[in-house]
Amino acid sequence: MLSHVQYYVGVDGGGTSCRARICDLNGNTLGEAKTGSANILLGGDIAMASIQDAIATAAAQAQLLPSDFQLMSVGLALAGAEQKSAWYAFMAQPHPYATVTLNTDAYGACLGAWNGNDGAILIAGTGSCGIFLHHGEQHIVGGREFPISDQGGGAVMGLRLIQQVLLSADGIIPQTALSQHVLTHFNHDIDAIVSWSKTARPCDYGQFSPAIFSYASEGDELAISMLQQTASDISMLMNALIHRGADKICLMGSIAERIYAWLAPPLQHRIATPQGDAMDGAIAMAKSSHNLYPL
Repeated sequence: MLSHVQYYVGVDGGGTSCRARICDLNGNTLGEAKTGSANILLGGDIAMASIQDAIATAAAQAQLLPSDFQLMSVGLALAGAEQKSAWYAFMAQPHPYATVTLNTDAYGACLGAWNGNDGAILIAGTGSCGIFLHHGEQHIVGGREFPISDQGGGAVMGLRLIQQVLLSADGIIPQTALSQHVLTHFNHDIDAIVSWSKTARPCDYGQFSPAIFSYASEGDELAISMLQQTASDISMLMNALIHRGADKICLMGSIAERIYAWLAPPLQHRIATPQGDAMDGAIAMAKSSHNLYPL
């Protein structure tokens, strides 16, 4: 690590939000902030703007000055970083920090969950990805971004919900309280749903996941079927990690953390409690190079 570094910064960036935490060299948290999306596949410049905004906000909390940015080693755990061309394009951007290391949000979450040791996680928030760190190697399942991958995540869940709502609007399947909730969101205007879909981002689809959980708890048949499918997707990814050698798996992210009751008991017994979060992992990344690709 560069000798003039005085601060470690961990950044966890996904399709919905970007969180930054600044620590001193002893690991004491000085500031923490949250901003918008930092998925680099949605635009490296957009992600960089969210990152710099989050770090600047956290720095203001810590009463640091812009001149202190050059004293920061930054670990970035970002969605979309697995895509090699996007990784290199992002890393080519200018920044004010002493050094930056970039890996995936799943990698950062796994480092944090297992306190820097080997282990496996399944992260399912807006998107989803499974990762098993073993003897210096990364074994990845899924995580190739919405809409072609990310099964078990909130965006895919929301996309499926919209599809079912449209079927219900056409009288092909029964309407439920959940489908009525979504239709009301769009003022019962099917054309508005179609227009919205043309520019909707993963987080826009993911915004419906809390309602799915809520209506499922009330016995809504559509919501229950949505969660059964999500649980099936998460089970598929967990079994893929187990096949690659994982014993215990930490479930992380807004969807994964709420899906436990929907999983079969054999998989419930495989679940471990995370020792830390993705920002803890990103802080660990800031302390030494964890770049996914060589510079």
